[in-house]
Amino acid sequence: MAADEQYIFKPEAKRNILILLGVGVVLFVLGIFLAKSGGHHEGADHGTIEVTKSLVASTEHEAAAEAGGHHGSDPWLKRIYTSLWHNNIFFAGIGIIGLFFVAIQYAAQAGWSAPIKRIPLAMGQWIPIAGVLMLIIWFVAKGDIFHWTHHDLYDPHSADYDTILDQKSVYFFWLGTKGGFPTFYILRMVLFFGLWYWFYTLIRKQMLAEDINGGTQHWYSARKLSAVFLVIFAVSSSVAAWDWVMSIDPHWFSTMFGWYVFASWWVTGLAVITLIVVYLKDAGYLKMVNANHLHDLGKFVFAFSVFWTYIWFSQFLLIYYANIPEETVYFVERMKHSPYSWIFYLNLVLNFVLPFLLLMTRDAKRHMSMLKVICPIVIVGHWFDFYNMITPGVMQYNGGVGLLEIGLAFIFFALFLWVALNALSKMPLVAKNHPMMEESLHHHI
Repeated sequence: MAADEQYIFKPEAKRNILILLGVGVVLFVLGIFLAKSGGHHEGADHGTIEVTKSLVASTEHEAAAEAGGHHGSDPWLKRIYTSLWHNNIFFAGIGIIGLFFVAIQYAAQAGWSAPIKRIPLAMGQWIPIAGVLMLIIWFVAKGDIFHWTHHDLYDPHSADYDTILDQKSVYFFWLGTKGGFPTFYILRMVLFFGLWYWFYTLIRKQMLAEDINGGTQHWYSARKLSAVFLVIFAVSSSVAAWDWVMSIDPHWFSTMFGWYVFASWWVTGLAVITLIVVYLKDAGYLKMVNANHLHDLGKFVFAFSVFWTYIWFSQFLLIYYANIPEETVYFVERMKHSPYSWIFYLNLVLNFVLPFLLLMTRDAKRHMSMLKVICPIVIVGHWFDFYNMITPGVMQYNGGVGLLEIGLAFIFFALFLWVALNALSKMPLVAKNHPMMEESLHHHI
């Protein structure tokens, strides 16, 4: 029976992933060598930079902080820290979206997705790894990535005293002293990953128990857990976006930023799910999956590419229309200056123009060959999206996209694939006792 399918993590697949990992390591090492020997990016016009920095008092504080010894790591080392944080945020989101996708299917009582739910479930296995990496990277690189962690910014007697950050200090340092250990911030990080992984294990337990016991009890239990998780995720994902991304530019803020990060995570996760489904189907697995299921996945990628663009444009338009210097500086830095300006516009092409045009027709959503083209475009596009969210705030005008960044992306991608596919091989590929499997078999659109 197709319902008894078991994915086998074959030696050939492992070899290909190890090759990808090896290529990533080589590129990363070469990137470090080039960054150390060549210094950092020098493409920005420094006169224009000073004009931009003068837009808000916060940037003057940051410039003074750098002159006073803040952000003291060498540019090449700071670039490594930035890329590590960028990639971990990006792939952590993909893992979290795996669990979110499963929870959405249960909460919506969706039947069409019954044959593919094990794939996003396996992606969720990355959540605890991302959480551990997040803590390690934060403690190693916090002073270089997060300007707000420097204690003299909160000392009224210091030349670097920052009134704005002092007023925001409770958000980071509650339960501790200002400028000391950010107890509240770290508690949130641990709590979020702990809750996400806890719900992942609970939902996974119910899904696997269903394979053994059958019936509807486990489905209802998973649905209840999913409903609670979605409420928690709605809050935690937004706060995580503020903590891990928006606080890199601690003076800038956007009330839409939580939605924006979620939209980027969500459409990337959908593209990864679709790509894995397509390749497994191409390899002879997922016999229950037909063109109608692929069509639904394609529609998701298409629709939420448009949703991401809507959020992007809404955030940009509000800031553009208000024309408040404290807000516009965020986009000025990314639109006007090398090396971020080309990424800013490429972002729109990869994440909206190409998915919109290529997935517009019905046939495009139903053919695996087209999905194999579009999904990697979306994944790469949103990798650049997170790059432009994170890197300019850390590296200022010394950032770049080179072998170092590409190598680390390959390393993370290889490790993520290994974890997800290994987890997929440890459980039945299809939920044979899913109460809506019959509905999915007759799914037609």
